[in-house]
Amino acid sequence: MKPIAVIGNVNVDLILGPAAPWPQPGTEIIVDHDELRVGGCAGNSALTLKALGVPFELAASIGSDRFGAWLAEEFGEQSQRWKVHAENTTISVGITHPDGERTFFTTLGHLPHYGAGDVLAVLDGEAHRGGYALFAGPFLMPRLAGEYGQLYDWADRHGIRVALDTGWPPAGWTTEVVAAAKGWLARSAIALFNEVETTSITGRDDVRDAARAMLGLMPEGAVAVVKRGPHGALAASAAGLVEVEAPDVAVIDTIGAGDVFNAGFLAAFAAGKSLRDSLAAGTATASLAVSTYPRRYAPPESRP
Repeated sequence: MKPIAVIGNVNVDLILGPAAPWPQPGTEIIVDHDELRVGGCAGNSALTLKALGVPFELAASIGSDRFGAWLAEEFGEQSQRWKVHAENTTISVGITHPDGERTFFTTLGHLPHYGAGDVLAVLDGEAHRGGYALFAGPFLMPRLAGEYGQLYDWADRHGIRVALDTGWPPAGWTTEVVAAAKGWLARSAIALFNEVETTSITGRDDVRDAARAMLGLMPEGAVAVVKRGPHGALAASAAGLVEVEAPDVAVIDTIGAGDVFNAGFLAAFAAGKSLRDSLAAGTATASLAVSTYPRRYAPPESRP
């Protein structure tokens, strides 16, 4: 197993639902489920790796409140060198709907204050030489996004291959946002995007064409993965296109599904599994997570 580092946003998720129809202002409704759990793109991936028993290191930060202390407790020794910001910890309230979709209400909190220096104070580059680093959720961390070049330089110095998942930009896929994503893709070994993100960045309507176009933005030997939810996943590489189907499951909530996929995929890929097997591992991990309450992850037989 090659080393895995996870770098990015960790916050608190409060999940409630399902709710339908959307309530009128001033009213109250009762929902069936509630769950308080680690959230954020990086947090979801790290929580999955932890549940799978896969060694990893997480570079993140927290606010100086009770929620920050709770997040630190969830990751134990992992959190001892995290930056503690003076601000409150970022919180997302996710309202799920019967069709598996969700609506988020998120505070800015501590995330905008996280920077590259905070990341590099946590990670030992030599300990991760030859491994993988998942860069997750930069659009929610504007300071870190502006300093991403420092992280790519750090990865290059230590022979670390970057897996990129930008998440959805709050401003949408503007010209400036697409340009930033393309700049990062040009230095990434693995792209981990969903269908809409892939087509938005490349301007291609067909997801397979979009995957090939994204691969064209990346260095030689790269892999462009497209997460397709209930339709499984596909990946473009120099060897061609690989596709896997997702199992048919009853969805409870899809919050963080793509982040869970990232962890399952990287765990398998870092263990030397084939691209097809790694896609299948990511898909199986995410499918189980979105269909269980309390949330569970991949069964033992699908672990790397």
